[in-house]
Amino acid sequence: MERPASETNAIPLRRSASPWTLLRTALGGPHELAGKLARLARTLRLYARCGEVRLRLENLKRAGLVDSVPARLQIFFGGLDMLRFVISPFAREYYEQQGISFGFHQLLRILDDPVSMIDPTGFLSDRDTIIGHLMQVVHLNPVYDLQLMAMFPGGLEELEHQVAAMVEGTHPRRRTVSAIVEEPGYHAALLDYVRRYRDDPQASPPVRTQGELRNDPHAAAAERTFATLPGFLRYCERLPPGVVANLRRLRTVDRFPIAWSEAGPAGAPSRGWRAARGARP
Repeated sequence: MERPASETNAIPLRRSASPWTLLRTALGGPHELAGKLARLARTLRLYARCGEVRLRLENLKRAGLVDSVPARLQIFFGGLDMLRFVISPFAREYYEQQGISFGFHQLLRILDDPVSMIDPTGFLSDRDTIIGHLMQVVHLNPVYDLQLMAMFPGGLEELEHQVAAMVEGTHPRRRTVSAIVEEPGYHAALLDYVRRYRDDPQASPPVRTQGELRNDPHAAAAERTFATLPGFLRYCERLPPGVVANLRRLRTVDRFPIAWSEAGPAGAPSRGWRAARGARP
């Protein structure tokens, strides 16, 4: 049986294969395509169910992760701010450091799972889409996504089960995900963190190494705020309630407002993604 890269410390497929091989691998065969279409259909059904976000937020509230529930419109525009202030700029910097084309990498992600690209907040994604997103992207900070698992009964248990299968090389999406993940120790480190988080939700997460962005006070404040689910939702509550005011704000506010920042050093990890290569499988 072929052994996964995390066991052999081999160069990941993402760094060794040709672009054409990566494209074909990320797309997958008929079985993988059927799974992608099924996840897309489930997500579209979630978009049509107006009460689903409210139900999920209530689950998070019962789990102690949410104090109050923002409006759906506020969550939508908060997600756009998270995308433009943190996700996109930090990802661009990271992939440039790695010598990886940001545009080509996004294409591979779309081919592997298009659903993970259309819902930056995760509130309209099903459980397996969020888990798949965690497994296909070396995260800036994974704690937000682990907190999202409280939306689903047994969510963390299923996350641990699937990441363990990825480490062992038995997960059904291992082949397509291998075309995307550039860090050979990522899944072992993620599994280690999931297990520590289940024991203690305050466990220090592995945080991705970045370049100069953390020296920018606006970018650093945005990272601190959007690193956790409660921080993101508190930010959303500060947004205006109407469409016109939010559209105006989208045009005129081009940097994260430091006055809205959460406290805490989001970019000061106790261990990084490379630190847990020897973590238990």
